[in-house]
Amino acid sequence: MNYLIKNANIFTAAETDFETGYLQIKNGKIEAIGDMTQCPPAEGYTVLDACGKNVYPGFIDAHCHLGICEDSIGFEGEDCNEMTNPCTPQMRAIDAINPCDRCFTDALAAGVTAVVTGPGSGNPIGGQSAAIKTVGKCIDDMILKAPLAMKMAFGENPKTVYNERKQTPMSRMGTAAIIREALEKTKRYMEKKDADFDAKLEALIPVLKGEIPIHTHAHRADDIFTAVRIAKEYNLNYVLVHCTEGYLIADELAKAESRIISGPVLGDRCKPELRNQTAAGPGIAAKAGVQVAICTDHPVIPIQYLPISAGLCVREGMDYRAALKAITIVPACHMGFDQRIGSLEVGKDADFSIYSGDALEMSGKCMATFVNGEKVFEHVSCNFA
Repeated sequence: MNYLIKNANIFTAAETDFETGYLQIKNGKIEAIGDMTQCPPAEGYTVLDACGKNVYPGFIDAHCHLGICEDSIGFEGEDCNEMTNPCTPQMRAIDAINPCDRCFTDALAAGVTAVVTGPGSGNPIGGQSAAIKTVGKCIDDMILKAPLAMKMAFGENPKTVYNERKQTPMSRMGTAAIIREALEKTKRYMEKKDADFDAKLEALIPVLKGEIPIHTHAHRADDIFTAVRIAKEYNLNYVLVHCTEGYLIADELAKAESRIISGPVLGDRCKPELRNQTAAGPGIAAKAGVQVAICTDHPVIPIQYLPISAGLCVREGMDYRAALKAITIVPACHMGFDQRIGSLEVGKDADFSIYSGDALEMSGKCMATFVNGEKVFEHVSCNFA
């Protein structure tokens, strides 16, 4: 179905917003957008009068475990970490994501239309994440890119897991050593054309070739620097995930042109490496020139609170437009899909939501969500045609 959304307050996450604008959708793409004074004829389109409601690009969570850590069922739905070996790069998120998990519905009810979901941080090398749309019954039909990134982890998490087993890595040195060893083995493996097949090393080849980035779980400043150090040693494309103490070293991260995915910002300081956690952190890093995305780390913070997380950062000093971009165009850039999603511009996928009120405030309510130009959620109180 083709739509003409009119009389909307449109936040494009691009150069120009439209206080009273229209959005024209055809064949799943944005055909036109602009001020109502330029609104085209409605013939051939289903007209929805937004009556001044706010329209946003589909929100994007750049780091979560949606569909891998399922809702309400405990161990049977927990497929986040293969903690039988500290090095498991061959694990693929797409083999664990359950699109029937009801949290996908929660995502759509908040206007979250795309996510990066994948392995957790129990292992130094955890496996391959995937970028997906949040609509579908079969994961193969939802994929934007898989693998999207290789998950690596520094700090407390791998230490805690393997210390309990009295197995390497029990220290930060051990974690870094395992990662370096795997990368070195992969380099040698790539040089041997007749080498026996090794699933772990095959999975790391795209990392060393720069075809996919590493997403590095790191909270503490020293762990962040270790992640950057290893990335530079092997000339790896990298994104820093969580980066809790990133605001303390914001100038250094900006100088290194580091990209970060910050969050969750609604959680408590449940472990020592979170002692300096603050919702002001993303704003401080952004003002220093760091490219900042905001995440929920679902299920740590439920996926539907992604826009509220951005709003909390605004309350703590982050520029409003920067916060909005941190859940739209910036994560799209991190994913390498900024030419397709992340902002409301002609030619891009028609992924967007219509809100009654400000999406970044508690009072904001999602009235409808569209993915690929199809209405996939509508609130019961929605009052437009």
